[in-house]
Amino acid sequence: MPETDPQQPTAPGPATTTGPGTTATATATATATIATTYEATGRTVPTRSRERASYDREQVHSILDEAYICHLGFVRDGAPVVLPTLFGRVGERLYVHGSTGSRPLRAAGGSDEGLPVCLTVTHVDGLVLARSAFHHSLNYRSVVVHGVAQAVTDPEERRVALDAIVEQVVPGRSMDSRPADEKELAATAVIRLDLREVSAKIRTGGPNDDERDLTLPHWAGVVPLAPGYTTPVPADNLNPAISVPDYLKAL
Repeated sequence: MPETDPQQPTAPGPATTTGPGTTATATATATATIATTYEATGRTVPTRSRERASYDREQVHSILDEAYICHLGFVRDGAPVVLPTLFGRVGERLYVHGSTGSRPLRAAGGSDEGLPVCLTVTHVDGLVLARSAFHHSLNYRSVVVHGVAQAVTDPEERRVALDAIVEQVVPGRSMDSRPADEKELAATAVIRLDLREVSAKIRTGGPNDDERDLTLPHWAGVVPLAPGYTTPVPADNLNPAISVPDYLKAL
């Protein structure tokens, strides 16, 4: 099934922050100068199906924001490691959190150079069934980010990052839960990865059967996939007086 190639990996760009002395005009100017596309690089241009690549900033953000889980790749003791984990986006910056004992998080904070990583997100939108086995594929949207992850030590940025990770799962939830206390924060490490060297790759449409196969007696087409939610199940020890919040009803 060579058609299915939801991205080769894609690095970091500093998020735009507003300091205490930054004026509203300066902030607006900085926002206006952000390019609408990411610059293509040798690491973000696919070797196959280049027409499916996109560097559109809004499209990249959209794919990231719809995802619950990313896969974080790095090298440990000379061997590649890929970990599935929660993440959150704030502007042009991604955040990942974990235990302070986590190797990648320790490595990111272990030196000023940070930890070279590759972060990916993929959505499967459809099963593409062709008349020939060779041309079966998937419709997908993916993003790959290359960069150097850095440890987040500023208390305010850590708070923003942890809220963003909760909001990534269920928008509105960070305001409807107890924030982490000092003990929990001490056990939690946060790393950031800026969006600089990044690309999306997208496949849509039906199967690409060969002309000679069009008359074969096999069904061909697309089976669409879409995320779905069922009725929330309350915890066994939940106070019956607490109803399902509106932000969950809206999912």
